[in-house]
Amino acid sequence: MDLGIESNTAIVTAAGSGLGKATAEAFAREGVNLVLNDLNEENLNEATNEIEDIAANGAVVPVQGDLTEADDITELVDTAVDEFGGIDHLVTSSGGPSAGPFMEMKDDDWDFAHELLLMSVVRLCREAYPHLQEGDGGTIINSTSRSVKEAIDGLVLSNAVRSGVAGLSKTLSMEFAPDVRTNIVMPGPTETQRMVDLIESGIERGEYDSYQEGREAKAEGIPLERVGDPQEFGEFVVFLSSPCASYINGAAIPIDGGSMASNV
Repeated sequence: MDLGIESNTAIVTAAGSGLGKATAEAFAREGVNLVLNDLNEENLNEATNEIEDIAANGAVVPVQGDLTEADDITELVDTAVDEFGGIDHLVTSSGGPSAGPFMEMKDDDWDFAHELLLMSVVRLCREAYPHLQEGDGGTIINSTSRSVKEAIDGLVLSNAVRSGVAGLSKTLSMEFAPDVRTNIVMPGPTETQRMVDLIESGIERGEYDSYQEGREAKAEGIPLERVGDPQEFGEFVVFLSSPCASYINGAAIPIDGGSMASNV
């Protein structure tokens, strides 16, 4: 299927690994120009080289930066505009905050989670919007977590702060329309390097006898009886960014194999 986004320009954050990298790869296969962000410069440069190898026609520009720093976000957006003349798509993502119960979280933990999960999205959307609205149909996709709809034990920071991203995104879907569509995606268990590392650590601790056993354990409770492939996530995000999804706006979409139990 021709998604109609060749020669567009996309910013993808946290693109050095995991779901961000898979999203960037999917954009690259569609011939989209990419500006990639990650905090880890080594991961970012390695991902850039790999994505350049599979890119259809578009160019790939890495911009190392910290999403909790406003100046780094400004540099990221400015680079996209300087390199490619504008921005068509913004995909935001970041690592997660500290895990633990409410009474163990200090003010510094809350402040960091707020800056990383919410304010990074606020600043990215604010900086990118004037450029997104100039095109033929800009898009914003904010990658969050199923904790937006179902609180997860031991993840109070994610449960609380990511819900702010959902509220922000819904508001932007009304304020920025019709020029820019805004949606959120909620990934479920997916076989990223993070999951691989967790399974291998479990094997070392004796929790699993093999990688396959650990993988099956991660899939427990998922109706499709497997964990997700990062490529499945990336391809859906790119589809959602394309004109093929032009009537989807303000949606919160799980990509989780049906594991979420909430009705809406």
